[in-house]
Amino acid sequence: MTESHFRIENGYLCGVEFCHSPNQDERPKNTSPRLIVIHSISLPPGEFGGSGVRRLFMNELDFNEHPFYSQIKGLKVSSHFFIDRHGEIIQFVSCLKRGWHAGESTWRGEPNCNNYSIGIELEGTETGIFEVDQYASLKKLCVALVDCYPIEAALGHSHIAIPKGRKQDPGANFDWSELSSLGGIDTPR
Repeated sequence: MTESHFRIENGYLCGVEFCHSPNQDERPKNTSPRLIVIHSISLPPGEFGGSGVRRLFMNELDFNEHPFYSQIKGLKVSSHFFIDRHGEIIQFVSCLKRGWHAGESTWRGEPNCNNYSIGIELEGTETGIFEVDQYASLKKLCVALVDCYPIEAALGHSHIAIPKGRKQDPGANFDWSELSSLGGIDTPR
């Protein structure tokens, strides 16, 4: 996306590819997104640029294609957004719907973060670094989300997953200071 400012209309980020993931459902009545959850993913693990993540979110992954895939066979997951290593964004779930990205989770004592969050997957690993283009797209996307919804915080999957330690993403190398421009919302220090 080349716009300097991203815009969300009716749950969709304007100007990006949309792939309708079947792994979603309705949010609870009168529930708006108020949390951004940042993840990291690559399929196969540590390999970038392929179609594995897209196929996973669309339930089209051939679980016999790679030895690792047998470990995730039958997994039904989706994130609202995926940002590849070049900063390109694909949307899989409307912001108005519940994506299946957080799993067992809690935030501020409230369980099931999927109910009230937007999931953003960054192509990467828990131990790697993220690209400048990814941070640029992530910041613009988060600004658009904050402009459109009553977002209170942006956290990593590791901050909300239960039990603690179950998830490590986006990883220790994620630079939370990149989101300091969001002002008015909580982020890890």
